[in-house]
Amino acid sequence: MKPTNHQYAYFQIHAAVVLFGFTAILGDLIQLPAVMIVWWRVLITSVSLLFFIQFGKKIRDLPGHQIRTYAFIGVIIGFHWICFYGSVKLANASVALICMSTTSIFTSLIEPLLIRTKFNKLELILGAMIIPGMVLIVNSIDLTYIPGVWVGLASAFLAAIFSTLNKANIKEADPYTISFIELSSAWGMISILVLFLFISGNAPSSMIPEDITGWYYLLLLSLLCTTLAHVLSLKALKHLSAFASNLVINLEPVYGILLAIFLLNEHKELNLMFYVGCLIIIVVVLSYPFLNRKYNHQKIEHA
Repeated sequence: MKPTNHQYAYFQIHAAVVLFGFTAILGDLIQLPAVMIVWWRVLITSVSLLFFIQFGKKIRDLPGHQIRTYAFIGVIIGFHWICFYGSVKLANASVALICMSTTSIFTSLIEPLLIRTKFNKLELILGAMIIPGMVLIVNSIDLTYIPGVWVGLASAFLAAIFSTLNKANIKEADPYTISFIELSSAWGMISILVLFLFISGNAPSSMIPEDITGWYYLLLLSLLCTTLAHVLSLKALKHLSAFASNLVINLEPVYGILLAIFLLNEHKELNLMFYVGCLIIIVVVLSYPFLNRKYNHQKIEHA
């Protein structure tokens, strides 16, 4: 049986999340400050996307206001990634990924406000159900990681905003063009930020990777975990709500933590409470498609 667009969209978003799960691992391995990791990431990604948009020809067909909208979203994405890698550096990959699981909570509140839809009771309940898992996880980590938690929560908040805005504007252009405008705008914003840091005497401690391995990690981060993953997630958004996609993205910490266990040996820092919290998040994520179908069916019956 040929998969439906909705089923294929779920496959795309899960594939994107697996790739997203590698980002924290690579961010931990790349020996650069958070702002420079993101600077290189969006630069390499933007250049790679030029091949998909006929070197900018497709952008000419877009109205100016739409380009400005995508550019604004790109700035939010840039700040989101700086916060995300800041969380990795202040704590570790697992903590940064777990903080991203709160994105659905923020989305359930932000989406109705930004795109003027009704609050969905099911989404609010499921988003709230993630909180106990987050609490268990936070209570199981070292206190020195708490600043990383706050920065990670800021990253999740920004992720909820740009995902919702992308959902509202996804049909105005193809995913490659959108990705290029957003990520190149993020690069422009971060370039200005880096320049400001230089002028203020707070220049990043290092600007480029120290060895070939660092460049290799940057290419993996940019081409697979950003270009491919970003386009897959945008394609999926055409058939999924922002909340549904972000709820699947809550699996990112699960995939990422498993990768961190095998690649970074972070399991030495985890305990039973941490795993119980992860289990709560997994159950909520996997239950959403079934509960959502039942919830919508009941709404139709009572209409």
